[in-house]
Amino acid sequence: MAGDFLGNGLPSGYLIQLLLPLRLGAREDDRIFLNNLREDLTRRFGGVTAYTRAPAVGDWKDGADVIERDEIVIVEVMVEELEARWWGELKERIRLELDQEELIIRALPYQHL
Repeated sequence: MAGDFLGNGLPSGYLIQLLLPLRLGAREDDRIFLNNLREDLTRRFGGVTAYTRAPAVGDWKDGADVIERDEIVIVEVMVEELEARWWGELKERIRLELDQEELIIRALPYQHL
């Protein structure tokens, strides 16, 4: 059973979201990477959701005020405990593998209703 960190008696935990700059329709390596990541996360946490059908588009400015664009796939895992160190190590491994300057992994508290 998930923790009760909100103090109201209802199970709660964290929704971990990985925002990954992948082009699944264009690059076979990206599809292989995502499949391996999903298998790893499922083995460790018991399940994973990957939003792959309609990749989101992220726009951002680089240091020269040039607007860059990434297609992203969102991968989610629900966990009871936030293992920040483990997620930080995963983030760095993914960042290097995908050759990114920055990578977003965020943890959002949730409560079962």
